[in-house]
Amino acid sequence: MAAGVNRLCGFACYDATMTDRTDLDIDAIESRLRARRDELMATSATASDNRQPVELDQQRVGRLSRMDALQDQAMAQETERRRTIEMKRIEAALKRIGEGEYGYCDSCGVDIPKARLDLDPSTPTCVDCAK
Repeated sequence: MAAGVNRLCGFACYDATMTDRTDLDIDAIESRLRARRDELMATSATASDNRQPVELDQQRVGRLSRMDALQDQAMAQETERRRTIEMKRIEAALKRIGEGEYGYCDSCGVDIPKARLDLDPSTPTCVDCAK
């Protein structure tokens, strides 16, 4: 999208806050996102046993050990939930890259600062909208 065009109105409205996004290395960002996605998928696959239902065999395991196993299972399930959310954010960022919309806030349409994208390349919003 051209600099100075407000993406929200759909017309050639002037918006002084929009700047040219040539300062972003889209190829490096895309590569970083894909590498992180692959890492998350591999971690998820190796940790799948930890999320399985806990057997309640009273002959093998005492009550406290079962409680520990249940707590470990709950933590593994929560970790997987967070992994899934991060993978969805990465997929959305890759989609925005493909559509030429990467680097703009999903909420207000202004440029997301480069430092914010360097910190988390999958972030969909500017600092103000994230508040």
